[in-house]
Amino acid sequence: MQDEFYIRRCIELAQKAIGNTYPNPLVGSVIVHNDKIIGEGYHYKAGENHAEINAINSIEDKSLIPESTIYVSLEPCAHFGKTPPCALKIVELGFKKVVIGAMDSHDKVKGKGKKIIQDAGIEVTSGILEKECIELNKRFFTYHEKRRPFIILKWAESGDRFMDKDFKPTQISNSLTKQFVHQLRSNEHSILIGTMTALRDNPSLTTREIVGRNPIRILIDIDLKVPTDFNIYSNEAETLVFNSVKEGEEGNIKFIKTSRENFIKNMLKKLHELQIQSIIVEGGSLVLQQFIDANLWDETIIIKNKNLVLENGTKAPRFNQTPLDTQDFRDNVIEFYKNFH
Repeated sequence: MQDEFYIRRCIELAQKAIGNTYPNPLVGSVIVHNDKIIGEGYHYKAGENHAEINAINSIEDKSLIPESTIYVSLEPCAHFGKTPPCALKIVELGFKKVVIGAMDSHDKVKGKGKKIIQDAGIEVTSGILEKECIELNKRFFTYHEKRRPFIILKWAESGDRFMDKDFKPTQISNSLTKQFVHQLRSNEHSILIGTMTALRDNPSLTTREIVGRNPIRILIDIDLKVPTDFNIYSNEAETLVFNSVKEGEEGNIKFIKTSRENFIKNMLKKLHELQIQSIIVEGGSLVLQQFIDANLWDETIIIKNKNLVLENGTKAPRFNQTPLDTQDFRDNVIEFYKNFH
């Protein structure tokens, strides 16, 4: 079906901006005249032109617009934000038809964009490759519908299910897997660790293995035990420290005082207020287990080095699920899980 072909192209375009559009969704747009693409574009980052505008601007002969169909992976916006509503622009230019992948569940849109276009007498079709378009914006939809960030749990374990040897930093992932992990970090809005991981591994939580943006770093450090000269306090990235001691900002570090009771849920509520759309929870085992036990996760990624036997150390979290997919990265196997709630 032609509509599916063009919406698939919208998805391909939108994916080019993964990790760069927060808090906005990923959106791609294609403009077609007589079965020929005459314009295409995608949303690069928040505050810049939306996908539809970039697609319109790429058309050489604007006189073809009234005879053209505009395809967009997500319902055109209907509100004035940093940019004017795309729905009004589509009406103003008089497109013949609009084809939408998924409707927008954001309160400011939620069918309003489609209605503006239909009320102007323009034909609108929606729900084309809807499942794929929702998957493209799983972070955005989870954030608005569940009022919390999209949560990815990630850890590496040995063949006998330990995360380290003798409770000391241990190499489990190979260099290829490390590149994959750093790409994952760049794609997501934030990355989270607990006190023990910060003290034991002193990680930077940056994307040094690839070219990409650093995620916002989140540290759960209830009693502020992690010294401020540790890597997580470096000026390489914005850092949020959830604790029970103090509140305030010091340079790129934001201390957020949080009640010890229902700590994880209170933290997620605060992250929603801060417009954080996704988190990778990288550890340690205790923090990961808290998310698992509360069923607060959307995807889990487990890196396994099956040939490595460590015999003792930090036991990997208890996690009794069936992987949706597995991929081999040389001597590592990466298992991918999805929580269908």
